[in-house]
Formats: sequence, structure tokens, C-alpha cells
Amino acid sequence: MLGSQEDVAARTVLAGDHADPFSYFGMHRDGPDGRLVVRTLQPHAARAAVVDIASGETVADLQRIHEAGLFVGDIEARSQPFAYRLHLENAGGQWDVEDPYRFPPVLGELDVYLLSEGNHLNLYERLGAHRRRMEGVDGVAFAVWAPNARRVSVVGPFNDWDGRRHPMRLRYECGVWELFIPGLGEGTLYKYEIKARSGDLLPLKADPCAFYSEHPPATASLVFDLNRYAWQDHDWLASGRRARANALDAPISIYEVHLGSWRRKPEGNQYLSYRDLGDELVSYVKEMGFTHIELLPVSEYPFDGSWGYQPLGMFAPTSRFGTPDDFRGFIDRCHQAGIGVLFDWVPGHFPTDAHGLGYFDGTHLYEHADPRQGRHMDWDTLIYNFGRREVTNFLYANALYWLHCHHIDGLRVDAVASMLYLDYSRNPGEWIPNQYGGNENLDAIAFLKRTNELVYERAEGATTAAEESTAWPMVSRPTYLGGLGFGYKWNMGWMHDTLEYMSRESIHRRYHQDKLTFGLLYGFTENFILPLSHDEVVHGKGSLLGKMSGDRWQKFANLRAYFAFMFTHPGKKLLFMGGEFGQEREWNHDAGLDWHLLDDPMHRGVQTLIKDLNHLYRSMPALHQLDCESAGFAWIDCQDVESSVVSYLRRGRDPDDVVVIVCNFTPVVRQNYRIGVPFGGYYRERVNTDADAYGGSGVGNGGGLQADPVACHGHPCSLSLTLPPLSTLVLAPERG
Repeated sequence: MLGSQEDVAARTVLAGDHADPFSYFGMHRDGPDGRLVVRTLQPHAARAAVVDIASGETVADLQRIHEAGLFVGDIEARSQPFAYRLHLENAGGQWDVEDPYRFPPVLGELDVYLLSEGNHLNLYERLGAHRRRMEGVDGVAFAVWAPNARRVSVVGPFNDWDGRRHPMRLRYECGVWELFIPGLGEGTLYKYEIKARSGDLLPLKADPCAFYSEHPPATASLVFDLNRYAWQDHDWLASGRRARANALDAPISIYEVHLGSWRRKPEGNQYLSYRDLGDELVSYVKEMGFTHIELLPVSEYPFDGSWGYQPLGMFAPTSRFGTPDDFRGFIDRCHQAGIGVLFDWVPGHFPTDAHGLGYFDGTHLYEHADPRQGRHMDWDTLIYNFGRREVTNFLYANALYWLHCHHIDGLRVDAVASMLYLDYSRNPGEWIPNQYGGNENLDAIAFLKRTNELVYERAEGATTAAEESTAWPMVSRPTYLGGLGFGYKWNMGWMHDTLEYMSRESIHRRYHQDKLTFGLLYGFTENFILPLSHDEVVHGKGSLLGKMSGDRWQKFANLRAYFAFMFTHPGKKLLFMGGEFGQEREWNHDAGLDWHLLDDPMHRGVQTLIKDLNHLYRSMPALHQLDCESAGFAWIDCQDVESSVVSYLRRGRDPDDVVVIVCNFTPVVRQNYRIGVPFGGYYRERVNTDADAYGGSGVGNGGGLQADPVACHGHPCSLSLTLPPLSTLVLAPERG
């Protein structure tokens, strides 16, 4: 039974309701006559004693005052607190433990101040779980933001998931709960047990700042030390290679990858690990000539079918493929091979899974309370409250975390349009206007601008790209000019228009040539990336090859011509995995790509073409230097709709640096087709998508031809070409 002096406090502790566990547990000078008292909850112990660490002397036996394992005892002849440990016994043996409640606070005053201001850009160094050594004792320091909770405890196998055992200290100034638990180490499973102000126990929560999580469908967080990995990519970062690789005048050809389905192990359809991918994917991308890999989201996510676009572990690379250090090893391998890595970042929404951020401390902490602002209708997910400084600080810190701690080279921000507009995918009455009565999400706009400013300010050479599908102005213009500050914007309009054109039978294309040309009317209003992404090969849309019109031969010919049109069109390039060899079926995230198709010469020909186009794009400044400037492009003829032929020039900074491109989007061979060119001399056929090597019919111009001194299309000279069927020709003058 409980003694009268301990009754109220003890019952509160055992109910998990004590407002300040550090005022009860541990050593205190509140015993009779000011004597020291030690209190501890040890359910597995039958006996407990206090041991002076300095002398090794047992200085007090504690009384077990409740069957739950609550021990209390006075320490006679001692008036000053001292370092101690607990000696415990039961029928199975005896052991010593450190008492978490004898250690000082985890957070320093500066951290508390910055967190209270919502201005701690390195909060991941303080929040979460970190291996620490305090007063000569190894353990783990836990800290979590939950300002409205009544009580927060760390739970795990180490305490039988019992929230009464390790309640945390609340730092009232910043709303962060903290606790150092001695004896814990790397690999420890844990969650937070949170009691709401109402007294209700919430579902156990994963750590929002955990660096590592259990393999889904398990959801616990794991302690992981990020400080031991030895990076080998110093040359990539320190020499400015990253900055040059991401520059507007650089050749940027991105291979977009879903790590779980690029390739699978033949045994049981198992994932490749990060280590496997470091061997196989990196070498493949390098061989194919891509400059960057863009990863579909790898922040830990509970549902495979979301492809990572519903993340919960914002600081944890998914454990599906290995540890965080395995992931860093993959990035390291990419950089050593000269390949940049872009990361698909999802600050626009998060799922409602019970262990996640939703209703985190019994209030709408991370999300808006009003579903008209806080819930996505399309995805049934929650929207961050961008008007709350602690929430935006969490996201700012997360963006910088991936760039600093994992050496990611850039962030592609998902679903930007859904963030910009308050009425995104909502009917009248389902949204709340901003303070001026408009539909612009002013808080989200400010958040995006500040994110971009921080990336460019604090991660030298890194870049950002927006998936933004509307006509919002100046997405990729600096914030000081009124833009959103992104480095690049995906050109969704170009992608939709050109794929629609390629899906039409060639006989009808004459009526739709504007789909090819319209993109150049706005083509330099932003720094564009031309995306043929994962979104175009799912949900019944079929594969890129399947979108092409005609019979099987024509589908391949159309795809080859289209790829060459893309690689010579202004804008950086992005191609989703499988497209580079003409994957026939729609992408399936639960299976690897159909690599066996490369036994077919037609598929192998597409792959060879992509490799050659990457080499051409990277080696010819005219094809990339002015990708984002109007001076880098000029039509030769975009009006030959009857023939469905377009021709154009690409230029570099050197006025003599010119490439000529001619696309014939009909299956008709056109003889003596004349186009104007700026110079005389010999023009070499650098790429002909109808070449035998690519699976074509072999029609062409014998590798090149001489320009005639015949004016045409406003140029002093011209070429009389043979245009192969459904083809793109790339020709360059050979300058003496």
C-alpha cells in the first residue's frame, strides 16, 4: 500500500499523469528533515538499492511501495545530491542500471531559444534520437516537439512499451519534450506515447525526426548514428563540380528512377539494396550518358503503392533498401562516377496514418484544423500549416538535411500547384479565401520562396525544380525579382501537347502541328525541364511506346523521332526508367522493368539511340548552353503542316556553333527536301533516328552532305535532304 506522504504523487505517476516527472523521479532533497529521497519505477525488480558511483558503496535500500514496481527511499547522512546508480534484484538475478532522472536537460538554452522562435535550421541535430555521452555515461538523448501534450514518454522494447517508465521533461519555452536514457544504443526501437490534454492516450507515434525506421509495414523508429560515415565525394562538392553540373548552361539529362522497381532480384522478386544499386544502377546510368539520377521519394513511407509520395519519415531514407549509411554510400558512388542526384521532396502533404504527424499531440499540430485548408480532396492526405513557423522550420530544416547530411544535389518539389492555390481541386464553398479574397495560398508561397532562398544560400551548388502545372508566373525566377526562386520548372504543357501529337495517326498530324510549336511561344519564360516522367506511364496511360501511333514498326520509329526531338528541343531533359529502351507495358511498382526486351533489336535500338543522344547533347554546346535563352533557338520552318515536317536551329554562345534539326513525322520518305542553313560547307549527319543501328530502315543522306549556295528560309545556303520516314535528323556543319 502507498504511504500517506507519497499517495497523491505516486498515484499520479502510476497513472501516467504527472505533469513534471523530473520533480518526482530521481534524487530530491524533499525527505524528512530535508534528507535526500530517491524514487524510481522498476516493474521487474523485487528489491532496489542506491549505489554511490564515486565510492561504489550501497548507501540506501529503497522500499517497494506499490506492486507496479514503484520504489522510494531516504538516504540518511547525506544532504547534497551525488552521482548514483541503482542496484536491482529479483528471483532471476541482479543488475545495475543508471537512472535517467539524475541527468541534466538535453537541450541547451540556445537550442531552446531557437526552437521557441521557430528558427532552428539544424533542428535535426537536437530533435529526434541521438547517441550521447552525458556525465561519462553512454545513452540516447530523445527530444520531440509536442507543445499541447499532457504527457510524452519514450517507449520501446527496453521498457516493455510502458509509457509510465520513461516520461519526458517538457521545456515549456519551446514545447519540446526531452529525456536522456542511459544504456541505450544504436538500433534501439522506439516510439513516443503521447497523452493528450483531454487525457486520451493517442496511438503510438513514430519520431518525426528519426533518421531510420523499421521496414514497413512495421512503423517504429530506430536509433541511428549519422556521424560515422566517411564520405569519399570531396572532389564533387569541393571542386565546384556540383554547381557546374546543375548550372543553366550545363547539359542536364535526368534519369528518373523508382528504386524499388528499376530491377529486382530473380530470387523471390526481392528489392535491390542501396549497395546493389550503387553497383548496378550507377554503372548503367554512367554507361547510358545521363548526367543526373532523380529518385522518386525515398523519405520513409508506409504504403508501397504511394511510390513514396505520401511520406511520414521525412528525415529517414526508406529502410526497404538498407540503412541510412547504405543510402549515403549510394549517393557517394553516384558522385564518384560524376553523376548528380536529385531528390523528390514532398512538402505539400502527408498521410493520415495513425503513427504519423496527423493530430500529433492531440491537436492539429502540423496540419490545419479546418479540412478546407488542411486536407487534400484528391489524395485524402493532410496539408501542412504553412502559417505556423515551427512547421515551416521543420520543413526548412528537412530540405537542408538532405542536402547537407546526405549530399543530395537538388530537390524536385512535388505538387507545387496544389500548394499555391487554396482552391486546388476544390469546389466553391470547399475552400477559404486569403485575407485579400483571392485563391493564392500566401503562406505556402512565402514558404516556397524561403525554401529556395535557403537552398541556394546554404547548400553551395545545389538546385531546386518545381513540378508546377499551371501558368503561375516566374516560378524559376529569383525571389528578389518577385519569382518563387526555383532553379527549374517542369514543362508539363510541352509534355502533354507533344505526347498528344505523337498519339495521333500521321495522316491527321497536319491539323495539329501547333502541338509541336506552341511550347516555343513560352519556352523561355522559365528555366524548363522537359519531363517524360513516371506520371505518364501509370494509371491506364500505358507506356511511352504504347502512346505512339501506327503499327509496331511505326511505334518504334515514332518513339525514336520523338526522343531526338526532345533532346534537341530547348530545355533540360528528364526520362523515366524503362523509356530508354521502349518498355512496352505500363510501369508496375511491384516488379522490375522488362530487361529481357533488350534481346529484341528494336528495343536495343532505342536504348542505343538514347545513349547516342545523351552523348550528343553533352558534347555539343549548341544543344545545351542556351537551353534557357531564346538566343539558343530559331525556327527554320515550322509551317510545313502538309508534310508534318519541322526544322530548326540550335545555337551556342559561339555564333558559329550551330546544329540543324529536321523532324519528319510521317511515314513518307521525302526526297530533295530543302531547308535553309546559315553557313555553307559540309554538314555531317550526327544522328539519324532511322539508322539501321537503331532499328530503322536505313534511309538517310550517306552520313552527310554539302550545302548548296541556294538561299532558302532567309538563309544564304541550303541543304537538299532525304528525309527518312518518321525520323529526326541532327546535322552539324564541319568548320575548318
